[in-house]
Amino acid sequence: MQRARRHRTYFWLMAVCLGLIVLAWNVVRLWSTTAAVLMSVVAAVIPPVAAIVGNSGALADSDLPRSRPSRPTRFEEDPDR
Repeated sequence: MQRARRHRTYFWLMAVCLGLIVLAWNVVRLWSTTAAVLMSVVAAVIPPVAAIVGNSGALADSDLPRSRPSRPTRFEEDPDR
C-alpha cells in the first residue's frame, strides 16, 4: 500500500512539474516574464523532491536480504600473509 502511494505521489509531482513548465514557457511568459521564471524555478525544485518521495522507504519494501552474509577478510583467506 505504501509503495503504491509513493509512486502515485511521484507521478503527481512530476505531472505538476511538467504542467508548470508548459504553462510558464507557452502562456505566462506572454504576460509576465518574472512569473514565468518563478514558475520555472519552482518546477526545477520539484524533481529532486519527487525522487526523494518516490524512493523513501524503498529498501524496507525491497526483497533485499536483511543482513549480508559475512565475507572472509583477506587475512582469513590466506593466514600466511
